[in-house]
Amino acid sequence: MAGIDVGNLVAIDVHTHAEISKDGHRSLSPELFGASEEYFKAHGHRQPTIAETAAYYRERKMAAVVFTVDAEHATGHPRISNEEVAESCAEHADVLIPFASVDPWKGKAGVREARRLVEEHGVRGFKFHPSIQGFAPNDPMAYPLYEAIEELGVPAVFHTGQTGIGAGVPGGGGIRLKYGDPMLVDDVAVDFPELRIILAHPSFPWQDEALAVAVHKPYVYIDLSGWSPKYFPPQLVRYANSLLKDKVLFGSDHPVITPDRWLSDFDKLEIKPEVRPKILKDNAARLLGLKENA
Repeated sequence: MAGIDVGNLVAIDVHTHAEISKDGHRSLSPELFGASEEYFKAHGHRQPTIAETAAYYRERKMAAVVFTVDAEHATGHPRISNEEVAESCAEHADVLIPFASVDPWKGKAGVREARRLVEEHGVRGFKFHPSIQGFAPNDPMAYPLYEAIEELGVPAVFHTGQTGIGAGVPGGGGIRLKYGDPMLVDDVAVDFPELRIILAHPSFPWQDEALAVAVHKPYVYIDLSGWSPKYFPPQLVRYANSLLKDKVLFGSDHPVITPDRWLSDFDKLEIKPEVRPKILKDNAARLLGLKENA
């Protein structure tokens, strides 16, 4: 399978989920998954296999970053294998880019796994969801893992803001929203100055904080996943058009939000013509080290 040819792509989606394994194991417990469906009004949405995700993006001439979330410590729910995600993406390397997720509570074992995933399985980045994983991003407990990721030269995605996962479940399913404050990730950007960081989602209720961090720290980016663009806060649109035009990335949150829906609403957003291709493809290609005719 050929690698990704950026020149033939119309967009790069930096935020998609592997929700189900080959043997039918879900990435979330039924309780949390049901809450997410309700929150996104995605009742009964199919959980596509990685092969189906590849076909979906190939048909649209897009590439996609794919990951799951490892939150075994906090939830007790076994993750989908990072190796399976990487191997499945490798089978569709013309459109899929594998990221991994390692629970920072796994300590030294997690650090060894992260190194192995990059060096032996071709993983291109890591996803953290502090609210689900039950840790503050600036907790020194996670620092050995960040150190390894920084040394490996790949990006780290941090969920920020509110999450639909656990919404409406008593006690939010045990999920604490405070861990989604992007100011906690600012500490990570200070302590690991070469680490490329993506703040995932419009960071409600901390949108201004996310913008401040991304403006202040040169290697902090923002992805626009998890929200329809018609609901973007006006300051996010203003900064995307100006100070952050080279640091804002298209992300959908597929499959709960499809690229078709996201792009349809993005077309109606007042984004400058010269900025639009940066958000849809160019910024991500640069961050991920993708080139034409790769």
